[in-house]
Amino acid sequence: MNTALSPGPLLFARYAFMPNQLGYCGSDDNRALFEYTLSGTIDGGLLQLERAFEGAYPYLQLIALANGIADPLDSRVVEAYWLGNELLDRVDMGMLYDSLRTRFAGKLTTSMWPWLASKVPAGARPHHSFHVFEIYPRAGTMKGGAVDHLFETMEQCRIRWGRVVAVVGAELAVEVAPLKYEDGRLTLGAPVEERIRRQVEGKGFVEDAVPGDWVSIHWGWACDILTPAQVRRLAAQTRHHLALCNETV
Repeated sequence: MNTALSPGPLLFARYAFMPNQLGYCGSDDNRALFEYTLSGTIDGGLLQLERAFEGAYPYLQLIALANGIADPLDSRVVEAYWLGNELLDRVDMGMLYDSLRTRFAGKLTTSMWPWLASKVPAGARPHHSFHVFEIYPRAGTMKGGAVDHLFETMEQCRIRWGRVVAVVGAELAVEVAPLKYEDGRLTLGAPVEERIRRQVEGKGFVEDAVPGDWVSIHWGWACDILTPAQVRRLAAQTRHHLALCNETV
């Protein structure tokens, strides 16, 4: 069980690797993040790759600025964006509003921008789940046309949490709550078992995972082993932003 955060750039790479490999975001060097994470190497090349994530990196900059943290890739900042922590609560509404206006107002219709702006006083936080549930559907920043399959994209792109049931070769069997659309609302269903990838060419990021562990999942890939506190924070942010999305779904 992980008790300490990885260095920020390596933590970011754990979550950014699979959507980058699939060609949805980041640079075109789809192998580099994997190799950096496996080797534990942090250098200028890794930092340059991570700054190319035009969806995620501006949120890191915003969180860092609001918390007086010089490095957007500080591990606390990275954790706040992907999983959630107390840093999100220190981003005031004005800063989030200005950031969203700068980034997205020009990509939205004149009627849609007021709708997005209304999410800020309603409780939006600069968390990945907010971006997945609110930004992708209307101002898609994902390469490759994935937004054409909206519901599947939201399910795979949100950071999910699953309890390991079994280690099966290059996969993990996990129990995970699926995203559902019922009665005009997005909700999380009862946990179901599914298989996720834990290795590419015999290597991965959660080699120590055993049945009973919680893992984070991004695009069907096991990113990290989570503490119970991280699971609670991720679940809370996900449910919060689902509720916010349902106000205008």
